[in-house]
Amino acid sequence: MTQKRGIILILVIIAGAVLGRLAVRAAMNFLLGGSLFGGNFL
Repeated sequence: MTQKRGIILILVIIAGAVLGRLAVRAAMNFLLGGSLFGGNFL
């Protein structure tokens, strides 16, 4: 039970870190007027 909770906690932390970095990139993208993934969509 405790091991399972630890694994879930680690997964949540990793997901939060990834989503946080993506949110920062999206915010910078809107501020700087670039595209999020490096290419032009238009």
